[in-house]
Amino acid sequence: MATFFDRLKAGLAKTAQVLQTDVRDLFKREGRLVDDGFLEELRAALVRTDMGPSAAEAIVVDVRERLRARVVDPEVVVDSIRRQLLSRLEAKSAAVATAASGPTVILVTGVNGSGKTTSIAKMASRFVKEGRKVVLGAGDTFRAAAVEQLAMWAGRIGAEIVRGEPGSDPASVAHRAVARAVEGGFDVCIVDTAGRLQTQSNLMQELGKIRRVIGKQIPDAPHETLLVIDATAGQNALSQAKGFKEAAACTGIVLAKLDGSARGGVIVPVCEQFGLPVKFVGLGEGADDLQPFDPGGFVDALLAGTFAPSA
Repeated sequence: MATFFDRLKAGLAKTAQVLQTDVRDLFKREGRLVDDGFLEELRAALVRTDMGPSAAEAIVVDVRERLRARVVDPEVVVDSIRRQLLSRLEAKSAAVATAASGPTVILVTGVNGSGKTTSIAKMASRFVKEGRKVVLGAGDTFRAAAVEQLAMWAGRIGAEIVRGEPGSDPASVAHRAVARAVEGGFDVCIVDTAGRLQTQSNLMQELGKIRRVIGKQIPDAPHETLLVIDATAGQNALSQAKGFKEAAACTGIVLAKLDGSARGGVIVPVCEQFGLPVKFVGLGEGADDLQPFDPGGFVDALLAGTFAPSA
């Protein structure tokens, strides 16, 4: 059976291929002199992974300060990449917050098509397998397909679901789901919300209303407000994170569709610019394909095979 690292490595294959190919291409011969030309090529290679200009520049500066005018092998440069990425990601790693008592409430947001509903199902599946009792709130009342999809997953994984009439107030569904969690002695309540663009001010204000309704029932809730980001969105993910963090008071990120992206490096600028930890990464379509984010494993998978010789 494939280990988590194997699956992460497979999920990051497209992103890693961009980085690996470009870094190897800097070393066509035995070693390479670290000069201005080399540093510019290195910067361009790093930016192509969408890790952002800040991380790319930090790596270039580190290589320049330590290795300028020396002939180096790729392993030395990759070591700098590893250390710089880890220093950024380890500071933004955190487990999912849980309630001190009573149900833990998790509100989930994101743009249309980000993989939000599927990520909720996978999250719920993890909690159920850990022995926790889970109820889902189908708050995307404007899209019947989303409700049906969540209901199908709930039946499959053994979670309960609370839904409302099509087009009904999402806040009322959230209220009923949290009430059910309290009354039924559930451990976790995950509330879905309709996909929306960060520029739709009325819909973003609706998220605030949902949060207030939940908070009136459980003062510290929601204990997490997670933003689901499609890894294939690349730099567009940055504007998403900014809008949602401000309107929904997001506390963490779920990076979905990592297995289909060549832009997995975007996790770095999202963490850096908005101070939001990545809680989970989505590595496929199955119920088990959502894993807690591990910075060390992520960086190792991203750089796995970088030393392999060019064909």
